[in-house]
Amino acid sequence: MTLAAAHADSGDTAWLLAATALVLLMTPGLALFYGGMVRAKSVLNMLMMSFVSIALVTVVWLAGGYSLAFGADLGAGLLGDLREAGMAHIGPSSLHGTVPTLLFATFQLTFAIITAALISGAVADRTRFPAWLVFVPLWTLLVYVPVAHWVWGPGGWIGSGGLGALDFAGGLPVEITSGASGLALCLVLGPRLGFKKDAMRPHNLPLVVLGAGLLWFGWFGFNAGSALGANGLAAAAFLNTLAAGCTGLLGWLLVEQKRDGHPTTLGAASGAVAGLVAITPACGVVSLLGALVVGLAAGVVCSYAVSWKFRLDYDDSLDVVGVHLVGGIIGTLLIGLFADRALTGGAEGLLHGGGFALLGRQSVAVLAVGAYAFTMTYALGKLLDRLMGLRASEDHERTGLDLTVHAETAYDHGVLGHGAPVRKAGTPA
Repeated sequence: MTLAAAHADSGDTAWLLAATALVLLMTPGLALFYGGMVRAKSVLNMLMMSFVSIALVTVVWLAGGYSLAFGADLGAGLLGDLREAGMAHIGPSSLHGTVPTLLFATFQLTFAIITAALISGAVADRTRFPAWLVFVPLWTLLVYVPVAHWVWGPGGWIGSGGLGALDFAGGLPVEITSGASGLALCLVLGPRLGFKKDAMRPHNLPLVVLGAGLLWFGWFGFNAGSALGANGLAAAAFLNTLAAGCTGLLGWLLVEQKRDGHPTTLGAASGAVAGLVAITPACGVVSLLGALVVGLAAGVVCSYAVSWKFRLDYDDSLDVVGVHLVGGIIGTLLIGLFADRALTGGAEGLLHGGGFALLGRQSVAVLAVGAYAFTMTYALGKLLDRLMGLRASEDHERTGLDLTVHAETAYDHGVLGHGAPVRKAGTPA
């Protein structure tokens, strides 16, 4: 959508350019985070599932996804029109508020990219790569694009044009959508061979921590960039993002120490991500105290939620459901408690005297988006499984997808170089 404005603001434009680059960096960061969490035999496949999402989603977004998400509403707040398909009618001088429309579209594209890539963590180690290449663009058009319009598009039925639910930076379109979709897809695929029997520990924890660090770094662009300007709101979102990531990390470690007796590196990385997930919808609408509570709640609850898969018998390989779905729900609902008029400009949460109205609207939004994403993804997954097969063969899964699919291995001589042949003294290298 192109909004009327006298001219582009150079400060806002410069900040959004930087924020867009930061959000794009999150997808390679996610690739490293996920790559370290899988077993060594499938690390390259995990990296590829994230990296190829950049290309696939970009093509779909430019062809029509952006217009459908942010174009003029076709009616009932469900979808935009195709007037700007192929980025038609958008030139260098077109403005969205105080920033170029081309930049706004690119910023929103980076959100769509990482949302699709997030789903790969739920189905790691067992998804056919050709099927993933078909799934990502179809899912982007059928699931992400409509939800983005509902929440952020002009006239969208969930956002300011209808229900009035608040979502500053993507708790609904990004976190809940990816988490619910991940759950649906892992149910379609079924569990990995050896699930609940074999040890499936992360093969490279330093890689996990590096990926988490890059995600945290990029998240400042994700959240503070959603202010679409270099202003006080961006500063508040920036600080809230840092604070919630910290309390999420500490909350997860406290649970591990109490429950297991050992605070782990994986727990620290996962806790930080859980806090960042939860503050995403709330970062620009709650105070600093609210952000601290949101992050802590996510760190504690998500640390328990990741174990649900063993009791409920669904194989969410890298805890997309436990972190992104649960964390997204926590952050979106807690807006109903902690929303601050000083940041929202109007709406207030229950604890600020606003009553239950906002909490009710947030709850409706969570249920609607979660149900839609799960149902559509399950149907799409079943269709693709019938037409081309989603699940890798048992031989490929046992051997590892790196070698069988990509004809490569991450570590030529074993994990981190172990197992390299010993060379006798005096022999040529």
